[in-house]
Amino acid sequence: MIRHETLEWTDGAITMRGTLVRDEGVTAPAPGILIAPAFGGTGPVEESRAELLARDGYVVLLGDYYGEGKKAGSPAEASSLMQGVEAQRPVLAERMTAALEALAAQDVVDASRLGAMGFCYGGKAVLDLARSGADIKVAGALHGVLDAHPQATQPIKASVLVMHGWDDPLAKPEAVLALAKELTEASADWQILAFGHTGHAFTNPAAASPENGMAYRTEAAERAFAALDRLFAEKLR
Repeated sequence: MIRHETLEWTDGAITMRGTLVRDEGVTAPAPGILIAPAFGGTGPVEESRAELLARDGYVVLLGDYYGEGKKAGSPAEASSLMQGVEAQRPVLAERMTAALEALAAQDVVDASRLGAMGFCYGGKAVLDLARSGADIKVAGALHGVLDAHPQATQPIKASVLVMHGWDDPLAKPEAVLALAKELTEASADWQILAFGHTGHAFTNPAAASPENGMAYRTEAAERAFAALDRLFAEKLR
């Protein structure tokens, strides 16, 4: 049976709230995966992925980078929340680090086998976590925001997998090339999997705004999740 537990932690300034998802049959320390949600906060896509990973033997934390487990009620509110964090960019990695530490502190988690994945702004959060030099094995970004951090990137320990819709209006081809250069200079083990005829939010079945470059695409979503699952198995098992 899959168990869901509310978990609270702090970065020293604010209280954050997420959900720990695990199979009740897991008793020995298992690999842990932190999921950073899209800019609206944790929703069905993140919850579904957490349950699937838990069924596969991982302990998963649905993270929180806004504080108090905030979820936006509209795109306008989500943008406002996101801009509040974006205005103080280093806070994003700090809050992700605090979430990772909360996950690692669980008795059922093997702190030497940690990974992270994120959607949309959560993809950026995971990249910033990796850029901070965090001790994670995998950093996966799904249709993430790819702009560089204003501060220098630390040597990256994680194997980075970026899954990108080539027509994503939030990450133009030049941003992809710049990220590849950055990851190379940071000595990262990196992969970029780009999907043609695919825009932003391609893993979200509720995304239905192709005129704005945002739409679900079954093939891209399935291929992206399969690639990330393979990397988790390679690095965390």
